[in-house]
Amino acid sequence: MVKKINTLVIGAGQAGLAASEHLSNHNIDHLVLEKDRIVERWRTSRWDSLVANGPAWHDRFPTLEFSELNPDSFATKNRVVKYFEEFAKKINAPVIENINVLQVEKYAENRFFIKTSDGEFEAKNIICATGAFQVPVIPSIIPEDSNILQMHSQFYKNPEQLKKGAVLVVGSGSSGSQIAEELNRVNKEVYFSIGPHDRPPRRYRGKDNVWWLGVLGKWEAKTPKPGTQHVTIAVSGYDGGKTIDFRKFAHNGITLLGMTKKFENGKLYFEDDLKTNIENGDKNYLNLLDEADEYIKKNNLSFPEEPEARDFISDHSCITKPFLELDLEELGITSVIWATGYKHDFNWMKVDVIDNEGKPIHKNGVAKTPGIYFLGLPWLSMRGSSFIWGVWKDAKYVVEHIANR
Repeated sequence: MVKKINTLVIGAGQAGLAASEHLSNHNIDHLVLEKDRIVERWRTSRWDSLVANGPAWHDRFPTLEFSELNPDSFATKNRVVKYFEEFAKKINAPVIENINVLQVEKYAENRFFIKTSDGEFEAKNIICATGAFQVPVIPSIIPEDSNILQMHSQFYKNPEQLKKGAVLVVGSGSSGSQIAEELNRVNKEVYFSIGPHDRPPRRYRGKDNVWWLGVLGKWEAKTPKPGTQHVTIAVSGYDGGKTIDFRKFAHNGITLLGMTKKFENGKLYFEDDLKTNIENGDKNYLNLLDEADEYIKKNNLSFPEEPEARDFISDHSCITKPFLELDLEELGITSVIWATGYKHDFNWMKVDVIDNEGKPIHKNGVAKTPGIYFLGLPWLSMRGSSFIWGVWKDAKYVVEHIANR
């Protein structure tokens, strides 16, 4: 028997739960289908010591605070899972767990047919809330049949997983940065391949960087600046939240490298771009300080001075004279962690809303085919779209579009 519903939400992560709240607010009949459990990625696709990258006052939905947490603290992975469980209960979200969507197709005007692992559905609207972290990407550089243990950051949990010996971490975003630092703290010999990145201050003149991004209008930016589409952000809430500084990494014993290029005859080769990448990260950092100072001056705010924020320690020799090749066996490198991002997987979507590169075709989450919507993707409508508060805002827009159809 085919179950009929007005709106079917696919995915019960932060995007799906945000959509459910807004759908309930509009009295729109809906179900949320989740192939695993609520916020499964937070449960099983993050390392043990992970904390949120933003403070508790910011990384949440507007309608539920983190109880018992200091608003300026950073929630642990387990606390984030508990938060979303509390939220789902609070809004009485109609979630069906352990049901996999196998296919969505259009079969009549304004109607879609959905085949799942546990029956069939018919819906007027589909909200694809499967998020940005679908299929982990590992570049085809080191052969799979080598003696090197290779894993994506999605599957890294703790240092005990790794082989005895040195580790190479590839990817200078938040994941790669935090994992490299964790391994260094347990006295692993760490090599760290760094690509283009933004490096915001954790805090400046008494305010967290997420506050500055808000008042400076950067969260609301509609598109990335030209040439920065593939630039990652190195930021961390670990250990109370500190600015990530790759120079300090080097002085603490981590060997920094440029972007990983190729593997031949047991050797890894790297681009000669390490110093450039670090200096461009500095420019991003200093530009934000300049804009913050100007904002304070313009608004006559009495914020504490922080001139030391502009002081950098000297470049380590691994930055001024970086290695361009490494013999993995000679250096005892036995493990490689690829913090190299994800790609989309919409193979189950049989409606013409996906381009030739597998990316959704939409405007602010509204697909070209009426009745299909997307949530939780980076830059869906703005820079903040893939963050918890941002996806809630996008969900509000999408559901209002559904309500007005």
